[in-house]
Amino acid sequence: MRKELVAASAEPLILSLLAEGDSYGYAILQEIRARSREEIQWTDGMLYPVLHRLEDNGWITSRWVEIENGRKRKYYSIRKGGLKALKTQREEWLAVHRVLTSFGGSAHV
Repeated sequence: MRKELVAASAEPLILSLLAEGDSYGYAILQEIRARSREEIQWTDGMLYPVLHRLEDNGWITSRWVEIENGRKRKYYSIRKGGLKALKTQREEWLAVHRVLTSFGGSAHV
């Protein structure tokens, strides 16, 4: 998959995942990989700048949680502004999808 498409889809994918519940970086990477059937394989270097941008926008928040072995893990949660942004981004993606499918058949896509 082209990098530009993966980059453009990163925010709505992460927001969608966090709308289902809090998560941490590695789990986000694994869930996106699994749901995409291995077609989207993000790296840490791609994921964390997006998470930081979402946090800077006020769409998500983060907190450190101590896990069973005494180590800490950073969990991310969606905020109301993130839910609103997700709704807008989802509508935009659906509009693009409608246009692409209106061409009828894979010969045009």
